Amino acid sequence: MNSQKVLIKYGGNAMVNEELKKQIAEKIALLQSHGYQVILVHGGGPFINKALDEASIVSTFFDGHRYTSPEALTCIEKTLKGEVNSSLVSLLNRTGLKAVGLSGKDGQFVTAEKRWHVQFDETGKSQQVDLGQVGEVSHVDTTLVEILLREGFTPVITCIAGDSDGNEYNINGDVFAGKIASALAVDAYIVLTDVDGLFLDFPDPKSIIPNLKLKDLKTYYGSVIQGGMIPKISSCEAAVVAGVKHAVILNGTKPNQITDYLLENKLLGTTITA
Repeated sequence: MNSQKVLIKYGGNAMVNEELKKQIAEKIALLQSHGYQVILVHGGGPFINKALDEASIVSTFFDGHRYTSPEALTCIEKTLKGEVNSSLVSLLNRTGLKAVGLSGKDGQFVTAEKRWHVQFDETGKSQQVDLGQVGEVSHVDTTLVEILLREGFTPVITCIAGDSDGNEYNINGDVFAGKIASALAVDAYIVLTDVDGLFLDFPDPKSIIPNLKLKDLKTYYGSVIQGGMIPKISSCEAAVVAGVKHAVILNGTKPNQITDYLLENKLLGTTITA
């Protein structure tokens, strides 16, 4: 048995397609049957967009990061915890797993602080952008998650956390997942998205970049790595810097990629290593 820790960041269109959700739950169950300890971290962009639209709250993004007003945070938390997390826990339990839903606030397992985003213009000049109730992870206490894993539970974690003064924050799901992967020192960090990996010339399949070293990443930011891919690659980078053996971008609309990558050692997606 492997007894390896794998953290999967779940998001994108794979979260809104019921058949894909079912298949991903089955893949997680298969991994656990092979001895893997799986942690699932999720955001919920499509659900948040819908909830904010229904509440007539306009969303603004800066390099893939959503500006979050206090009113938006209330709506986002209800959506992530009450709808998305709850449904994922139920789905995983139906596959025979023992899933437990959490946010960073539970057991104070994630401590946050306000995030000031740094944005660069076309000349390379930087400026700070206030993202409102958007946080950064300042500390992760892995005790609660380690207990759950040891007892055979599957933690399902959403990206809400508070600071030491009781202020609450929405945290980008990719950033949140990368910090938890680092703190847990997982053996593999998998980011599920809607494409097959990072492309030099999207969507040309021949231009996919199968392997990236940390030292080469800076040459791709702002060109190949843009928009919503920025926080995904940044979270992989941070995880590998912190000691995670490898981080990989896989296509969540192709659930077989998860088990093919881990159980069959197939070369899929874009893997980032030291």
